[in-house]
Amino acid sequence: MIDGILGIILLLGGAFCLIAALGVVRMPDVYVRMHASTKAGTLGVGLIGMATAGLVAESGFVVKAFVVVAFLIITAPVGAHLLGRAAFKANTPFWKGTTEDPAVQNFREPD
Repeated sequence: MIDGILGIILLLGGAFCLIAALGVVRMPDVYVRMHASTKAGTLGVGLIGMATAGLVAESGFVVKAFVVVAFLIITAPVGAHLLGRAAFKANTPFWKGTTEDPAVQNFREPD
């Protein structure tokens, strides 16, 4: 029974990774692509790590799986923030369907 549940979690993690990959290919601009890859990719890798740790169930492997997942959870948002900030500073155009808040529309950080 546990193997079946962990197998479903593993497939679910793979599905989220596939959704992240499709989001990177299909989304219209860098900001939306960045969001799709970090959210779904992190969740997918987290589920895969959790399922493989449960399936293998050796203490050394479980620790390594949790370290990998924790590293990704810590670094993915930071990397996405830096990519978004670099794209914003480089005046990368937004998708034409993007709506902006008029109060911050002309905001640019000083160089």
